[in-house]
Amino acid sequence: MPERSGPGFRRRVGPPSRRARVLLLTLGVLAVLFLLFVMFAGFWTDWLWFKSVHYSSVFTTQLWTKIGLFAVFGLLMAVIVGFNVWLAHRLRPPLSAMSVEQQSLDRYRSGLAPFKRWALTGIALVIGLVAGAAASGQWRTWLLWTNGTSFGVKDPQFGMDVSFYAFELPFYEFLLGFAFSAVIVSLLTSVLVHYLYGGLRLQGPGRRASVGAQGHLAVLLGVFVLLKAVAYWLDRYALAVKTGAYKGVSGWTGLRYVDANAFLPAKTILFFVAIICAVLFFLTPIRRTWAPALIGLGLMVLSAVLIGGVYPAIVQQFQVKPNEQAKETPYIQKNIDATRQAYGIADSEVSTYDPADSTNADALKPDAQTIADIRLLDPNVVGPTFQQNQALRKYYAFPKSLDVDRYGDQDSVLGVRELDLNGIQRNWINDHFNYTHGYGVIAAKGNQVDANGNPVYTESALPTKGSFGDYQQRIYYGEKTTTYSIVGGGYQDIDYTAEDGTPVHFSYDGEGGVGLGNPLTRAAYAVKFAEPQILYSSAIRDGAKVIYDRTPKERVEKVAPWLSIDADPYPVVEDGRVVWVLDGYTTSDGYPFSSKTTLGDVTKDSLTNQRGELLTAANQVNYIRNSVKATVDAYTGEVTLYQWDENDPVLKTWMKAFPDTVKAKAEIPGSLMPHLRYPQDMFKVQRDLLAEYHMTDAGGFFNGTDIWQVPTDPTTNSNEVQPPYYLTVRMPDAKAATFSLTTSFAPNGRDNLAAFMSVSADPGPDYGKIRIAKMPTDSGALGPKQVQAKFNSDPLVANQLTLLKTGTDSDIEYGNLLTLPVGGGLLNVEPVYLIGRSAKVPVLKKVLATYGNENAVVAVEDNLEKALAKVLGGAAGGAAVTPTAPGTTPTNPTTPTSPTTPGTTVSPELQKAIGDAVKANNDSQTAFKNGDWAAYGQAQKALSDALKAIEAAQQKPAGTPAPAPTPGAGAAPTPGAAPGTTPAAAPTGTPTPGS
Repeated sequence: MPERSGPGFRRRVGPPSRRARVLLLTLGVLAVLFLLFVMFAGFWTDWLWFKSVHYSSVFTTQLWTKIGLFAVFGLLMAVIVGFNVWLAHRLRPPLSAMSVEQQSLDRYRSGLAPFKRWALTGIALVIGLVAGAAASGQWRTWLLWTNGTSFGVKDPQFGMDVSFYAFELPFYEFLLGFAFSAVIVSLLTSVLVHYLYGGLRLQGPGRRASVGAQGHLAVLLGVFVLLKAVAYWLDRYALAVKTGAYKGVSGWTGLRYVDANAFLPAKTILFFVAIICAVLFFLTPIRRTWAPALIGLGLMVLSAVLIGGVYPAIVQQFQVKPNEQAKETPYIQKNIDATRQAYGIADSEVSTYDPADSTNADALKPDAQTIADIRLLDPNVVGPTFQQNQALRKYYAFPKSLDVDRYGDQDSVLGVRELDLNGIQRNWINDHFNYTHGYGVIAAKGNQVDANGNPVYTESALPTKGSFGDYQQRIYYGEKTTTYSIVGGGYQDIDYTAEDGTPVHFSYDGEGGVGLGNPLTRAAYAVKFAEPQILYSSAIRDGAKVIYDRTPKERVEKVAPWLSIDADPYPVVEDGRVVWVLDGYTTSDGYPFSSKTTLGDVTKDSLTNQRGELLTAANQVNYIRNSVKATVDAYTGEVTLYQWDENDPVLKTWMKAFPDTVKAKAEIPGSLMPHLRYPQDMFKVQRDLLAEYHMTDAGGFFNGTDIWQVPTDPTTNSNEVQPPYYLTVRMPDAKAATFSLTTSFAPNGRDNLAAFMSVSADPGPDYGKIRIAKMPTDSGALGPKQVQAKFNSDPLVANQLTLLKTGTDSDIEYGNLLTLPVGGGLLNVEPVYLIGRSAKVPVLKKVLATYGNENAVVAVEDNLEKALAKVLGGAAGGAAVTPTAPGTTPTNPTTPTSPTTPGTTVSPELQKAIGDAVKANNDSQTAFKNGDWAAYGQAQKALSDALKAIEAAQQKPAGTPAPAPTPGAGAAPTPGAAPGTTPAAAPTGTPTPGS
């Protein structure tokens, strides 16, 4: 029969053919398999990565903890909700004489009837999945609770160990929140089912709720109120970690007078009221009336308003405000003590330092090392100079901010020559096979520049040569290395390009990386990196490995997800290798009475954009310890964690949760130990707290008359605070100079100097010792902003800097403004760099300096020696000054002179002291000419000791005649000589003032 067509007919479309159905089914199965493989690839590659760095236990511990929490709490939620839905359905009333309302609902009941079991299962499953996913995110809370370690410190209000607040209370609050969620969801779903099946009615005559619905809902409400009673009880303890703003502290934590005397008793009363109310709800199914329960609920709400709200307001208004200081002082003191303990600042020492306007040679002698090590190279400015002078190949680069470390007695500025793929022709083979690593560490003396204003390198060239000796220079893991590479298997990547342009090849033989011998593994990484060539590329040979997650920070964060990592890793050359050193912090937000601080905010300064920001899972904390020192091998990527703070209970807890992942402090290599230092982010947190918490008296804290602030950085155009600086400095109350981390404070709202703070950064007995030199309020000491203004307003400085820029097409950039307490006063030094507008390479051209207070003289000179000679005057001879350029002589170092005229009788002790002084002076000159700065520092110390011996010997009766000094053998000390002695002429070759 012919097919009919036309406007009145519609073409009949039959079902799809069998072939089409098979094709669609096949495509669907393939799509599902692909999605499953993508999920598997993420899991599999993570497992392989953790296994390659030998931290597979971290991966499995996290995985099983998350799975366990997901399963237990997901199943528990599903069972609770499912049971209540089933119970509501079972308690449904028989349907009869249906109202209009019930008739309209009948359609839904009829439609749902065939799928009731599936609907119940589906609802319970979905709710369980959501609850399980939320619970799995609490794996840290679970591990802390199950492995908690005692702090050995009790809170001053309840007498509970701090571990209760840090480890236990958060888990109890999580359980309480889960229980509330289960009851609320059960209540909502039960109400819905009761309404759908007639147990609850909004219309019609008679009871609005059936007996079954009433009893069921009353019990759920009773459980809810009972949980509220538990919440009231826990809230009592939560008052010790309650946060609010008070006395200018935004994160003020702990009880105050109104909390202890109004809120605390109110919470206790409400606890008992809630229990009584819950009992009334539980009796509702028996009494079959809502009245008592609703009255009890109303009384509980009224009590919460009156006892928990109105009464505390009355106490605050009529008891606290009229005599606030007396009422709040005990609680302020608790906050002060707890905060100082929690942030490790309880042992900080504050001493008064009244800076003088002038100094003399004797006063400067103890600060000779400080002055000798004044850093002229600003590591945050000279990065482009390292790039220009030492990158040497266009595919190498240095970071914007370099690092400072100690090698021997020399402060050094270091930069790692890392790979920069922007300097090559980009393609897949070049990016991931040919160019895979950087090469070498470049170092320069921090306190010197050459005659052209460039760094004096102690490690340079390609391959690098210098003071570090032989070491593995290849940098496969670094701060700028963010892409994956495929190495090894005999593939010859480009090591570096020789001077004649010939590439030198190298095949990676390190232990780092994940092997790609398994086809399944190659497929997983092809998915992970969205690069199908990994599956079939012939460049991947037997034994090839893929290395990724190559920045030191992300490697440590992955193997220790419970740590917060300092934003500034730094390189160390030790034991024939380059390792990145990172500082890890354990934190908590549960230390009672300790004020909270936001790490991301307080660690920001004018260099944050260059160095990075400290981030942590618990960004607002009130306890922090630098508990771990971590290293990442720049060649193999090996991650090692060392226990640094052996008393930190938070670290001990995590070590129990992740056993065998952190090595003991005693296992830190001896060659690495001298390079460990106090971390910057920890110091920033502590200085932010000490701006106010240096006040240990509650009365002074209440009045807030001595609040400090970290000054803004006057050398930049930003409004960010001045960063701390690593310097070798002697604090006024210390015996000797040490490698330290330093900062300054200004009074709140003013620009003068309030205090100078340092912490010993060397890993010796004084490591972490915080010293604060506090200025008297009328000292007139200049703060950084005032010093910079003094420099900028000086006519000579303006003229000299203008002359520098004239005709050079260059700009001026100020280096770090260093404030140093030396000679009984304050010395401020600032290098000035000339930067070409096209090349953008900083070159040190001038040094600004000033000594003293408001009337201090300003110097702008070509080098530090001349600047110090001007601002210190004749006193400059009291301290050795490191030269500006190799081959020049130091300006007026302390040199020995004969304390007597020829023929005068002297004692044997005096003769010996003179001989020691002459020998030390000669040793100083020899070390200086050889550039041996460690020997130079030792000789200068020996010279200082000899001068003291001369002065002591002169107090004894004279003995034998003193020999006349032999020309060239030594000279008589001008500075440090005894009063009334006659200095001999300086011998040939001895540095003199102005040389």
